[in-house]
Amino acid sequence: MSEKLFSTADREAIVNAIRSAEVSTSGEIQVHIESRCKVEVLDRAVKVFDTLKMHQTKDRNGVLFYLAVVDKRFAILGDKGINEVVPEDFWEKIKEHMAGLFKQGQFTQGLIDGIHMAGEQLGTHFPYQGDSDINELPDEISFGS
Repeated sequence: MSEKLFSTADREAIVNAIRSAEVSTSGEIQVHIESRCKVEVLDRAVKVFDTLKMHQTKDRNGVLFYLAVVDKRFAILGDKGINEVVPEDFWEKIKEHMAGLFKQGQFTQGLIDGIHMAGEQLGTHFPYQGDSDINELPDEISFGS
């Protein structure tokens, strides 16, 4: 069901944003989209983060964008490595920017902007490592119910 919330073009644009953001960083970005979130949104994001094995990146620099579209709830969750180096209000600034676009119904653009903003910080703190840098997590969007 949640896969139908975004067109093929929207999904491709989001995946392209992930790939573009990851070009300059060893960090990993994933997007998980569901229709509903029946628990506290951060609790659900932590569970998804764990399910997607995002905590297993070498530098603990994974970032999850979790979105429950029907319930209009979302969270951004960074792993330990990235959280230790970004400014304290970093995730909140991204969330505020994304929320403004979401309120206008611009979910795809909100995700793309958030991904690029996170990618900039990942690139600053976890630069691309050349040939030794592997894509540790899939770039494709994961979907829940």
